[in-house]
Amino acid sequence: MKALIPSFFIFVSVLWFSSSAFSEDTIYKFSIVPQQSASKTAKIWGPVLKYLTKETGYTFKLKTAKNIPVFEARLLKADADFSYMNPYHYTIFHEKSEYQALAKAKNKRIKGIIVVHKDSNITSIEDLKNKDLAFPSPAAFAASILPRGYLKQQNISMTPHYVSSHDSVYQNVAKNRYIAGGGIMRTFKNTRKKTRDQLKVLWTTEGYTPHAIAYHSRVPKHVVEKVQTALIKLEETDAGKEMLKKMKIKGFEKAFNEDWNDVRSLKIDQL
Repeated sequence: MKALIPSFFIFVSVLWFSSSAFSEDTIYKFSIVPQQSASKTAKIWGPVLKYLTKETGYTFKLKTAKNIPVFEARLLKADADFSYMNPYHYTIFHEKSEYQALAKAKNKRIKGIIVVHKDSNITSIEDLKNKDLAFPSPAAFAASILPRGYLKQQNISMTPHYVSSHDSVYQNVAKNRYIAGGGIMRTFKNTRKKTRDQLKVLWTTEGYTPHAIAYHSRVPKHVVEKVQTALIKLEETDAGKEMLKKMKIKGFEKAFNEDWNDVRSLKIDQL
């Protein structure tokens, strides 16, 4: 009997830790892929996290990263409890770090674009041969992987330069530092009007399943369900519609892991 007492207390301690590790006082880290500046990311996502806190009773802390590689390194370590990540990131970190799909933009397909300066004499994708092009990062799905893959498929050689974010791509092309660059339509519409007015879209990719909002498998199921419900309900109020408008989407819907099989079918081996 004496031999069993220590084991009993160990069991109770583990049980207590499991139930208390994610109490209502827990602060959940919510990371966002840094497609745009930290200030713009906070302006768009800050109100959403405040809304989630109010709706669920849990606290969410916005986690930004200075660039996409840093964001990827943190996902590899499963640093965030929740994360908004690109389609390719989701397929990778679902496998490597146990992230699970929670929600995605409703009735939307993500499309990559190549932009050029509005006064550019570049009129076709073939005109980019042997040019220097700007991209956010090697593993930015629609803004980098898709256009680079298409150019390679068409035997159009070019030199990629990685400038850390979508906004940086647009700014560099607008200032004629690079002749063209990759982005996505949502961030292009969301970038500063002064910059956007200096650009035009040269080419657009096919559409794929958009970014995932995912959670780490350590997050309790009841917390996940509250977050999912709250995100889906965003479109039901004027305040929620305003938040969605800033994201350039109409609403969120429940997402499942298999939704990103179209991305998996591309057999990308970037990370």
